[in-house]
Amino acid sequence: MSGQPFLLIDAGNSRIKWSLVSAANATLNGGAFEHVDVQAVLADLPDWADLPNPAGAWISNVAGPRAGERIAALLDERWPGLPRSVVRAQAQQSGVTNRYTEPAALGSDRWCGLIGAHAAYPGENLLIATIGTATTLEALLADGTFTGGLIAPGWLLMMQSLGTHTAQLPTLLPDTARRAITSSTGIFATDTRTALSSGCLLAQAGLIERAWHDLRSQWNNDVRLILSGGGASEVAGALKVPHTRHDSLVLAGLALIAREAAVSRSPD
Repeated sequence: MSGQPFLLIDAGNSRIKWSLVSAANATLNGGAFEHVDVQAVLADLPDWADLPNPAGAWISNVAGPRAGERIAALLDERWPGLPRSVVRAQAQQSGVTNRYTEPAALGSDRWCGLIGAHAAYPGENLLIATIGTATTLEALLADGTFTGGLIAPGWLLMMQSLGTHTAQLPTLLPDTARRAITSSTGIFATDTRTALSSGCLLAQAGLIERAWHDLRSQWNNDVRLILSGGGASEVAGALKVPHTRHDSLVLAGLALIAREAAVSRSPD
């Protein structure tokens, strides 16, 4: 296996996260940036100026073709000709079996997150709740079988939707909503902003708790609830069931995929 590190890129709907990891899985550097014009992204390249040359880039992109073009421009500017692999869900990979009717239809972020979670908590039944632009739930058996999932609007998207489509409700910014929640002294609010932000937050928590209870009953076994994503902190405060935080599941899955690919390519 080459001693060069791996560049991992997780392009979500809200922002792009990246990490540089060694072949031994040590994180050497990392960061994130918002989805902006290519020229503005390229202006941030000094962040990458001192990084060592990676063996290649492994990319999960659920943000669409334009985000893919931004990423390609970044890589071409800093490391022209760098090998890159765009990860897509498969029927089976890295110890995880995909039971989607059409395995390739599963989002690459969800697939990488499943791989990262299975590696981080081996031998455990898992419910993975990722709270981003969308809230996704993944049911993963201890043997690595992904049995299915749920998708709902994320906390911020719920609030934005109400503000956009309801004449007398405001569209709350994230910081405004967080302040409203912090100032609340109970479930039932006495002002519109708190009622809106808390109501959407409790909707998230209720969905996750219902899924966790149902999964434990269905499998007749314990299930570890893993919480991840940009809205995880707020939702964690509303949950009344035990849970574990892990904020880098997609990058962890990409790292495992990259290491396995490097091993398979290395001479015996």
